[in-house]
Amino acid sequence: MTEKKYQIAVFAGDGVGSEIIAEALKILDVIADKKNIPMSLKEGDIGGSAYDRAGVPLPDETLELALQSDAVLLGAVGGPKWEGLDYSVRPERALLGLREKLGLYANLRPVVAFDELLAASPLKKDIVRGIDILILRELTGDVYFGRPRGVTREPDGRRTGVNTMIYTEEEIRRIAVAAFELARKRKKNLVSVDKANVLETTELWRDVVTEAGRRYPDVALGHMYVDNCAMQLIRKPSQFDVIVTTNLFGDILSDEAAMLTGSIGMLPSASLGDGRALYEPIHGSAPDIAGKNIANPLATILSAAMMLRHSLERPAEADLIEKAVTGVLQDGVRTKDIYSRGTKLVGTREMGDAVAAKLKTFLA
Repeated sequence: MTEKKYQIAVFAGDGVGSEIIAEALKILDVIADKKNIPMSLKEGDIGGSAYDRAGVPLPDETLELALQSDAVLLGAVGGPKWEGLDYSVRPERALLGLREKLGLYANLRPVVAFDELLAASPLKKDIVRGIDILILRELTGDVYFGRPRGVTREPDGRRTGVNTMIYTEEEIRRIAVAAFELARKRKKNLVSVDKANVLETTELWRDVVTEAGRRYPDVALGHMYVDNCAMQLIRKPSQFDVIVTTNLFGDILSDEAAMLTGSIGMLPSASLGDGRALYEPIHGSAPDIAGKNIANPLATILSAAMMLRHSLERPAEADLIEKAVTGVLQDGVRTKDIYSRGTKLVGTREMGDAVAAKLKTFLA
């Protein structure tokens, strides 16, 4: 039987996107070659660079490529150059469009504190040591997609901005089931985050998550208000295993949690749907350092590992990539964002080379 050839859509995007994607592709090349995994990688334009070329941030051909692929590997989108554009054509609309058209409703953001980087965290070592949290953010509802939305002007000239927080029971149940399934494979501890004391939308959220939990008696379910969760992530992050929350709260909490690890440049993400998926680092386009060979590519490399695990069903190869990243950190190799005295400072390309070399030693 002929082994399936995986089609991967590669969208570098804006800012440091092309630099970090190049390093992730180095790692995929090593894995594909050494493990004989057939992959076809096709590139497409997205974000500000796509707008400059085609007048829209998500051209039809880019969307079609994504729809035809087994997975999408994305760099980053956005930057000051396009901030003056109408919201409908800003680079970030491409991300929202991809999530909507691909049906990506579950955003997985692992937050892992590497022992080698404890000194890089702004918190004390004994607080962050051993952190291994998975934040599950709902992606297709909430204020990002709710209607009505926009800015209106009253007859007297005053402006009013409106965004609508909305969730259907089905949307909540879908992400709740995904969260329970993931928690069941980990430490069987799930915390659902809401603001049910003041927001009716999240009162429904709490009710539906609780109902879904009755099918998972082996998973301990707790509920926490978002403001308390933000505090607890700083006070005692080790208490968390899996966190599930809304689109808005997840956007904020996952970035807060990222800083526990010392650098947002270390965190990958996966956006999953029914049969489709998108993988990207969470750090954004970082236009201020674009083209300087100083961006940290590890989050993108780890995103590629998540792609192997979730979309290509190659968990062993994903483990090897993650092991290679850990090995390089143990060797003291550091990009600028995680550099500390006594370690070796390298650039984006050199970090990718180091991970590729380490990976090859595991595959020899």
